Amino acid sequence: MNISVPRRVTAAAALAALALGGLTGTASAGSQAAVAAPDIPLANVKQHLADLQSIATANGGNRAHGRTGYKASIDFVKAKLDAAGYTTTLQTFTSSGATGYNLIADWPGGDPNQVLMAGSHLDSVTSGPGINDNGSGSAATLETALAVSRAQLQPTKHLRFGWWGAEELGLIGSKYYVNNLPASERSKISGYLNFDMIGSPNPGYFVYDDDPTIEQTFKDYYAGLGIPTEIETEGDGRSDHAPFKNAGIPVGGLFSGADYTKTAAQAQKWGGTSGQAFDRCYHSSCDTTANINDTALDRNADAIAYAIWNLSTGTTTPPTGTVFENTADVSVPDNGAAVTSTVNVTGVTGNAPSTLKVGVNVVHTYIGDLLVDLIAPDGSVYNLHNRSGGSADNINQTYTVNASSEVANGAWKLRVQDKASVDTGYINSFKLTFP
Repeated sequence: MNISVPRRVTAAAALAALALGGLTGTASAGSQAAVAAPDIPLANVKQHLADLQSIATANGGNRAHGRTGYKASIDFVKAKLDAAGYTTTLQTFTSSGATGYNLIADWPGGDPNQVLMAGSHLDSVTSGPGINDNGSGSAATLETALAVSRAQLQPTKHLRFGWWGAEELGLIGSKYYVNNLPASERSKISGYLNFDMIGSPNPGYFVYDDDPTIEQTFKDYYAGLGIPTEIETEGDGRSDHAPFKNAGIPVGGLFSGADYTKTAAQAQKWGGTSGQAFDRCYHSSCDTTANINDTALDRNADAIAYAIWNLSTGTTTPPTGTVFENTADVSVPDNGAAVTSTVNVTGVTGNAPSTLKVGVNVVHTYIGDLLVDLIAPDGSVYNLHNRSGGSADNINQTYTVNASSEVANGAWKLRVQDKASVDTGYINSFKLTFP
């Protein structure tokens, strides 16, 4: 990355409900059903990292732009993709007097007018082999691309993957790629997903908040694991998603932290060591294969596959109904006061329906503590969940409410209160669907 400065894993992540179109408090087109993504084998990702380490070791200890280690890294990734059936393109550019390389890989098929793209920078700094920064993102993206081939996935959208050069010199490779795309081609990219440092040894779980649809996809994956996330700010706009975003392309991604310090609150919810950097070997010679947290790498690699499968595959038939949704996280205090999430309904004629669909996604470690109500604009209360479910994790459910006596337009609230001690959680999202 170019910047200056445990809960159990279950199959639920692959099957968690996917709430697309999550513009906070605004109408969206609706939801696309989740598609089961494969588990990305951690051993395969780690083998790619071992190979990148070997390349660095054999080439002066790094894989930096203009050095032999970088070209060897590009050749390594390209050979894997060529063998898997991708159409690969090696794009060259010049920076600091040296030739740079971007590698683009297209998976055959899919709508060429709807391109979902994922990418990672492959170069390291000159001071080290760059295994977390950014072998981690590059290896996980590579293994996801190979998983697409193994599954012979035929998604609705066209899939494209990219590995960028000279990111560490100022996003040179990705800027070159975006700037040299004709406007007609840029408009075909429906989303770009960026993965820069996802195996930090003292990890956090950070999600880009640039595009609500992509952001919600990742948040839903982690909600399925019962892992809270935070908005990524440390490297905001300072990795390869920035050129895409500046060109008007929706972007998103994951990040596990660089040289910012993990707080006590972050250590409490994620584990690890507070008062210590997420990656003490950031941009250093010790950024080797020993500088990787396997759990974070495994979770984030699976999250990449989850996003690729769900954002690229699905029905092309527009869903029925108008959805109003709030995807902003709201912390629910332990045995404390009630909190609310609000959606503002506008443009709906007359009263709410007798079959109002209320989508509730609350991440919590003991739902038997929770009281959950829908509050209509006039203050009327409709109970949805009253301390049932015992020790089960998370409420991810759609309730049907007869709200025909309520005016549709106005501020609707989801109210959640934790009524007992010990367990904690947060409102992940709240939506209303009007037929």
